[in-house]
Amino acid sequence: MQQFELFDPPSDAISSVVFSPTSPIHLLVSSWDKTIKLYNAEENSLRGSYNHDAPVLDCCMSEETHVYSGGLDNCIKSFDINTHTGFIVGSHENAVKCVEYSIDNNLIISGSWDQTVRTWDVRDKDSQTGVFRMDNGGKVFAISLVSYRLVVATAARQFYIYDIRNMSEVLQSRESSLKFMTRCVKCMPNKEGYACSSIEGRVAVEFFDPSPEVQQRKYAFKCHRKMIDGIDTVYPVNALAFHPTHGTFASGGADGVVNIWDGVNKKRLRQYPQYPTSIASLDFNKDGQYLAIASSYTFEEGEKDHPPDSVFIRHISENECKPRHLAPPP
Repeated sequence: MQQFELFDPPSDAISSVVFSPTSPIHLLVSSWDKTIKLYNAEENSLRGSYNHDAPVLDCCMSEETHVYSGGLDNCIKSFDINTHTGFIVGSHENAVKCVEYSIDNNLIISGSWDQTVRTWDVRDKDSQTGVFRMDNGGKVFAISLVSYRLVVATAARQFYIYDIRNMSEVLQSRESSLKFMTRCVKCMPNKEGYACSSIEGRVAVEFFDPSPEVQQRKYAFKCHRKMIDGIDTVYPVNALAFHPTHGTFASGGADGVVNIWDGVNKKRLRQYPQYPTSIASLDFNKDGQYLAIASSYTFEEGEKDHPPDSVFIRHISENECKPRHLAPPP
């Protein structure tokens, strides 16, 4: 079966789908229904769940049973699915928009609408190890981590790049290449850079190395657009996810479409048949054999009737996300 829908999905908008970094079959799903649910994607079964006191905006895992989450109750929660025990790690002064886990450093990294990024040692309760304010950057909208490199995207279209081993200074500060509000950022698995997307149907591919030769390789492109009655209709690009081995990436838009891109050769490899509603979140599992797709209305057109919120698991064949030909040497 190439694709199936998860049983027992959340009952409200889905904010994030995240596979375990250590298990290829465990998928975490957070939602505006205040729940975080852990599924066995292979068996299509619910393994466990827990709640916040308000809608949950993001979640992550350190391995297949230890889960972390944040949301509109301003707090970061830790939960062990096996023992059904949890505690509040700490809190922000406003909603927690994003959480990431660093396996190398045993750190939770959280980004908030209070305009700060905070780090937490997961081995202790109330274990805040740093608060880093985004000066003039505004609310934190998205973060992404690869090895020790952290990228923070803010409401003011600013990007801040840190080394999490020394967060006291910003390695680089950049303005977005995209003219409209940032919706998502994801680091490349090869640690060379990141992709980011905007509300105006565009994706940019950026590189960390500040040298002019490398910076010449950055580019942006239009996507998730279609002609409706002769009008070019543009959709937000809500989600990005890199394939862990091929380095190609998926994008998901409010048009309900998922595309696979070869960022090196600047080609679209494929477009999947349209999903019932907006794509809210995407993630490949650790070996790239599954792609989790959250089909969940993202309210870009305000309150209206919409298809039910659902998560699709797509089995990725060997060549489905593979570049068609090797890129020439840089």
